[in-house]
Amino acid sequence: MLILAQSKYAIYWLSLLSFAESFILPYPPPDVLLAPMVLKNPNKSYQFMLICTILSVLGGVVGYFLGALLIDIIQPFLIKLHYVDKLKIVKEWFAEYGIWIIAIAGFSPMPYKIFTIAAGIANMALLPFILISLLARGMRFFLVTFFIIKFGNICDIWLKKYIDHLGYILIIITLGILYVK
Repeated sequence: MLILAQSKYAIYWLSLLSFAESFILPYPPPDVLLAPMVLKNPNKSYQFMLICTILSVLGGVVGYFLGALLIDIIQPFLIKLHYVDKLKIVKEWFAEYGIWIIAIAGFSPMPYKIFTIAAGIANMALLPFILISLLARGMRFFLVTFFIIKFGNICDIWLKKYIDHLGYILIIITLGILYVK
């Protein structure tokens, strides 16, 4: 990633990674390329953040439609593997917590791609999916960019070490809020 961040094509690599990571396994999150690019060129950092956000959400929309269109193809396999009950549970979760599930997946270290596809399978409303994805992914990439600009290399090292922990703390707080309601 450090080599890609220093390439003259870095912006294209960032665009591709941000887009593909939202619906293809096992791509790494764009943060791993965003952080070194922000360190190298802080004047364009918010442009990089915006690219990550928009292309990640566009990739999420592709994942959504893959889930919506592929359910007919994969449903016989789900029946054979006895996953129909699990699919029903996922659909119930999206019906009850749809926006919150996407918000958590979009901001946290959870694999956003799985939830974009699941949102399509569960027939979540597309507009709320897009809006909450923009908000969650935008917040994530904004915070990474902001902290890298503010604290430089120290923050980059710290984020690489603790970003997952921060995401899990957010999940616990959000679940706690939902439980209290």
